[in-house]
Amino acid sequence: MVAVGEWRTVSRDGVRLACLDRSGPQPPVLFLHGLAGHAGEWDASAAALDGTHRVLALDQRGHGRSERRPAQVTRSAYVADVAAVVGALRAAPVVLVGHSLGGHTAMLTAARYPRLVRALVVVDAWPGGDRADPRRIGEWLANWPVPFPSYADAVRFFGGGDRGRAWADGLTEEVDGWRPRFVPELMVESVREASTTPFWADWSAVRCPTLLVRAGRGVVGADQAQRMLDRLPGSELVELPDAGHDLHLERPREWQRILRDFLTRLPHPAAPVPRPG
Repeated sequence: MVAVGEWRTVSRDGVRLACLDRSGPQPPVLFLHGLAGHAGEWDASAAALDGTHRVLALDQRGHGRSERRPAQVTRSAYVADVAAVVGALRAAPVVLVGHSLGGHTAMLTAARYPRLVRALVVVDAWPGGDRADPRRIGEWLANWPVPFPSYADAVRFFGGGDRGRAWADGLTEEVDGWRPRFVPELMVESVREASTTPFWADWSAVRCPTLLVRAGRGVVGADQAQRMLDRLPGSELVELPDAGHDLHLERPREWQRILRDFLTRLPHPAAPVPRPG
């Protein structure tokens, strides 16, 4: 699917941030991709909201069209980027939708910048300090057969179908083949803090309507999801038992139905937004 909309650039502390802006009515929805991902993986989700929402999709620092080699890849840096983009694009209060590392960024943003966030959707992400393994991620990235001889080869490597195409779309064509737009070492550093530091205090501080979407074959177990619900009264959980971690790409119709249902149940932007608990 070809992305539609306008690419906007926001600079924060010298770091260039690229965000795709698809015009539409309020309230705005901002999508955050996962580690080694890119804004384009949300194209189908954005298209499903055409005519009902203004949709933003951010290439987070170190990814896609944004700054390739930022000096900082801390959790706080990622979160401050989101706040800066929401403010610069006059999108507040926004519905934040984040997958994996982007889900972690989304929950921290909702906790630390409550006035900017109207509602939160966390897709197969977890606030604890034991869901990401930097060493394993480094090995996974090192096993990519880069450069890929062709786009089709990349699609096959990433599993084919919508998922394979979405991952392949995050590559760039160079003289010797197709390569990632990111620096693998920075991807490993991006998860290091989240791999050792629990962020339960932030999770418990979220005060906007919150939906958890768990993949049955993803990285968040049923017990971890229940713990999240227990720590944030009023939050909701929807599970896709047969989906893998990239559930928005593997089960796009089910995922889009879940998202639209949650957005439809939110109060009108002019009305007060109920807080969990």
